[in-house]
This record gives sequence, structure tokens and C-alpha cells, in this order.
Amino acid sequence: MNAALRKAMAAAQLTDTDVAARLGVDPKTVRRWLSGQRPYPRHRWALADLLQAEEDTLWPQDSQELEAHAPASEHVQRVYSHRWQVPREVWWDLFSSAEQEIGILAYSGLFLADNPGILQLLEARAREGVSVRILLGDPKSEPVKQRGREEQIGEALAARANNALLLFGTLLHVDGIEIRTHSTILYNSVYLTEKSLIVNHHIYGLPAAKTPVIEIDRSLSPHMAEIYARSFDMTWNSSNLPN
Repeated sequence: MNAALRKAMAAAQLTDTDVAARLGVDPKTVRRWLSGQRPYPRHRWALADLLQAEEDTLWPQDSQELEAHAPASEHVQRVYSHRWQVPREVWWDLFSSAEQEIGILAYSGLFLADNPGILQLLEARAREGVSVRILLGDPKSEPVKQRGREEQIGEALAARANNALLLFGTLLHVDGIEIRTHSTILYNSVYLTEKSLIVNHHIYGLPAAKTPVIEIDRSLSPHMAEIYARSFDMTWNSSNLPN
């Protein structure tokens, strides 16, 4: 439990719901911070500012030293060995923090489409003026079929892509949400906002859920982020409306 954070919130007369609203995250995320989970740097800075407290007070120096000695990169904010290891709040924070755009580029992205909370979040962000572009593999295309063969799941990937199109398609009544299909060979799945990106690398013979993921802060690594964002735009420009 983070007693210092709890005490600072009490002194500021803020509940977990209040903090979540101010920082644009889910209240469950704040409760995880209170239970001891260490926030991302941008959230630590925002929390310290909101509570008018020093970061060292809310998160003691010894825990910061452990973080400082952890393997890190000046370009990549976080690395996960497998997509299934990415915490749910990371996906939530990615989309909920968007103020301008959200982009989803995958073959199916069914793990998002099958999450009612994420669908509601995408709808809410679009209604607040955020442009949402969802780009999925054409279930009838050869690249999707080939990828299914490579993963030894046959037509299952095409079926997943079709299911994702149907689920995401429930959002098409909302202004600002566009859905298209592509017939390109994907080397990565890209999930982006104007602030950050999550890139899921594809590896021959393995499903995307089992392959590595990197998280990139666009303000810290603008050139690297632009490489993936440009790939997204190129795929979008060659895409089609769903049949």
C-alpha cells in the first residue's frame, strides 16, 4: 500500500474517482496506485502537481533507484515479451488520454473489439472530438489467409477479422469513427494516439498475442514514433471500406 499517496489525496480532499477524472484514467488505475503499483512517469508528475507534493515524497527514493537500475532505452518507454502481458490499464490509458486521434492497425484486433469497455471508451472519445481510425485485415485477402496458415490456424484468423469488423462496426453510427480494411502484409500491429504508440511486432509462426510489444512516447522519441505512424498512414491511404 502507498500510504504517502493515500495521505496526500486525503489532505487534498480528493477521492480515487476525483483523481481519475483529473488525470483522464480509470478509477481502477488509481486504486492500483494506492495499493502500491508505480505509475508511469507522466502520471507521477501529474499526480505530484495535482496533490502539490514532491514526487520523492509520494514514491520513496529507494523505489526510484530500483527503477533507475532497470534496463531502459532512450527510445522505448516499456517493453513486454508478449502482448498478453500488457496490463489492461495500459490499453485504457492509451486511448483515454487521446485528445486528437486514435489509430488501430491490425489483422483483427479482436482482443479490443471483444471488450465492451474499450468500445464504450472509443465511442466516448469520438463524441468528444477525437478522430478514431480502425484499420483491420480484409478477411477475404490473401495476406490474412497466409498469416492464418503461418500460425497454423487455417481460416481462424479470417474469422477473427470478420468478427472484429462486426464488433467494431457497432461504432459506425458515431461521427468521427471510421473503419476500413487492408490487404497488406503487416510486420507490426500499431495502436496510436497523438501522444504515444503501442507496437506489437509480428513473428513468423506465432500469433500476435505471443509476440513482443513496445510502448513509445511520441514526445520523447518523435522520430522513431513517426516511422510507425507513417506506416499506419500509408496503409490507411491504400485501404478500402468494408464490404
